Amino acid sequence: MTSGTIRVLIADDQMMVRQGFTVLLNAEPGIEVVGQAVDGADAIAKVAELSPDVVLMDIRMPGTGGIEATRHLTAAAGSTVKVLVLTTFDLDEYVYEALRAGASGFLLKDASADELAEAVRVVARGDALLAPDLTKRLIAEFSRLSATPRSPLKERVGSLTERETEVLAHVAQGLSNAEIAVRLVVAEQTVKTHVSRILVKLGLRDRTQAAVFAFDTGLVRPSGH
Repeated sequence: MTSGTIRVLIADDQMMVRQGFTVLLNAEPGIEVVGQAVDGADAIAKVAELSPDVVLMDIRMPGTGGIEATRHLTAAAGSTVKVLVLTTFDLDEYVYEALRAGASGFLLKDASADELAEAVRVVARGDALLAPDLTKRLIAEFSRLSATPRSPLKERVGSLTERETEVLAHVAQGLSNAEIAVRLVVAEQTVKTHVSRILVKLGLRDRTQAAVFAFDTGLVRPSGH
């Protein structure tokens, strides 16, 4: 982020959505919309050209959709861009697939200007789940429907210490560093260090991806299972 300003790219096939979000975000301090894209392929090209910090990505677009574009952007070598997917319905299987593809969170299209700006800031920081209740509920819902946890992911959990595994489980439950520190009776800075090491060891981008990983590996089970 240049001079603390969060650079945003908006990808949506509807011009009114792109323009509306552009106006709302440009009115916020510390946020600048640097470009717009009309579909996933355009978003991929614009990210390479403009180097935004955050992409607001509509899931359903003609041609290259939001999930495919998210997977491409987050898998690129050295990529640091964060993707925030936009959806009309919070419990949407496409949203979960987008999270699995590397998105950092999701936002409903009818969100207020304040919610939109806060979501962009949260995703840019990468230090908290976006809309913890909704994201946690969605991840749990679709992990409940998913196949048996994949063994390569299970093997990767083995690189974590016992305490790191414990911290990861709390992260997946949507707890903040401060809340985890209270649970484990340790300093908040200690938790922050554990979280950083977890992300590095597992090759994950942020806390949302850590939560998806924990459910995918079966480390955390949805409530009632």
